[in-house]
Amino acid sequence: MNLGEKGEEIAKKYLIKKGYRIIERNYQTKFGEIDIIAKRKEKFYFIEVKTRTNRSYGRPIDAMTPYKIKHLIRSVQVYIAKKQLEGTEVSIDVIEVEKVNGQWIINHIENAIWL
Repeated sequence: MNLGEKGEEIAKKYLIKKGYRIIERNYQTKFGEIDIIAKRKEKFYFIEVKTRTNRSYGRPIDAMTPYKIKHLIRSVQVYIAKKQLEGTEVSIDVIEVEKVNGQWIINHIENAIWL
């Protein structure tokens, strides 16, 4: 399991523990991939997971370049259209997973990106 997969697995377990239901993982569109799609109550969450073992290159969220954000938004729009979810409440979140002093730390940033 590579670092990205490990981070996604940690994020998935965190979300389930917080009451989210995982709908899809690694959903592919022509614009890119949505790491996790989850639902809690009537709201859909599109989650990008960023994992790091150190801060040599900054915080995990710093990897969210304008290019990646644009492609993530387009991927979310494709999913919403394909699943006919127009009008449904959605959130595009980022979950940072970092290894600090041998421990995995999770930072869930809700509504990190706006449609």
